[in-house]
Amino acid sequence: MEHGQQNITVVDDNGTEQLCEILFTFESEEFNKSYVLYYPIGAQEDENEEIEIHASSFIPSEDGKDGELEPIENDEEWAMIEEMLNTFLEDEDAEEEEEQE
Repeated sequence: MEHGQQNITVVDDNGTEQLCEILFTFESEEFNKSYVLYYPIGAQEDENEEIEIHASSFIPSEDGKDGELEPIENDEEWAMIEEMLNTFLEDEDAEEEEEQE
C-alpha cells in the first residue's frame, strides 16, 4: 500500500474537473488490478462530518505513475476495497495515538 501527498484531477460525467488528493493506492492479485482511493481537495474535515472517499481501479502507465481511472465493477471488489480502507484507517489512528504519547 502506498500513500503520501499526491494529487489527481478527476473529470466527472459532466466534464467538470475536480482536484483530489490520493489517500492511498494498492494492487489486488485477486482482481489483477490496481486501485486508488482519493477525496476532493477542500473537503471539510470536521470532527462530526466525514469526508467522502472515492475509489477507482486503474491500469498504471509504463512509467508507473498515471493511469486511466475505471469504475469499480462488482460487489466483491467493493468489499475488498472497504476492507483495505478500514485497515488503512486503523493504521492511521494507531500512528496518531503513538505520536500523541
